[in-house]
Amino acid sequence: MIDSREAEDATSIRRRRVCDGCEERFTTFERSESARIQVRKRDGSRQEFDRRKLASAIEKAASKALGPEDTDRLIDDLEATVRQSGVSEIPSQRIGEMVLERLAERDPLSYLRFKIVYSRLEDIDALYDELATLVRVRQEARDRRVAEQITLLTEPVPSGPRRRRR
Repeated sequence: MIDSREAEDATSIRRRRVCDGCEERFTTFERSESARIQVRKRDGSRQEFDRRKLASAIEKAASKALGPEDTDRLIDDLEATVRQSGVSEIPSQRIGEMVLERLAERDPLSYLRFKIVYSRLEDIDALYDELATLVRVRQEARDRRVAEQITLLTEPVPSGPRRRRR
């Protein structure tokens, strides 16, 4: 090992290394292992949480608007949320719901694609209902943001120092 330091993401350690055989230099990123998260599948079996498997599923559904870095951040956020909750086992359905929540905010098209596979939507009416729900939720979020902006713009600005009552 030549050099070791905290990576930019502050969740891993960046190490520069040299191959003993060919003397080629390369970089590794290492994460400390904390308690392993177990995922309870629909059939009752349990598997260890696998970031790569989840990333693969998300990338299959992802539109061009959601790049690999965005997928990594989404999974980092999801994993941090699960770890902060203190649970050691989580149902796979909950992981799917958490992914959908994050995709709905970031990329609606990826959300729909993921939802079709995750929920096993085969009925066109169910897909239409899901699309209508997504449009409604996004419109409500837009309306809230507009209302917040209007409130901020219409709040009176205090003028000068206030006198204190006695």
